[in-house]
Amino acid sequence: MDFGGPFFVLAIIAMSTGGWVVNNWIRARHGYAPSNDWGMTDGSGTIDNNRKLALLTGENERLAGQVGRLEERIAVLERIATDPAERTAREIEALRRQA
Repeated sequence: MDFGGPFFVLAIIAMSTGGWVVNNWIRARHGYAPSNDWGMTDGSGTIDNNRKLALLTGENERLAGQVGRLEERIAVLERIATDPAERTAREIEALRRQA
């Protein structure tokens, strides 16, 4: 076989193109974005990723606030459970007088 001829170069180009097509077919079949000639995705998923990031950031802030409130409530319950009964009764009576 003569490796100096144009058929060898064309065979390499055909194999590379065929590999790229098969790679993108597999990626598309499994839900990934297709890649360009240099193996990079075209960036079509960046809008979805930015939206997901914004939603997750908002949910994270909401959950952090909820955890903070729950920690405060647990601290109050711990204080009530560990304080002497007389002190708790005095505080309740003081609150009744204020109302």
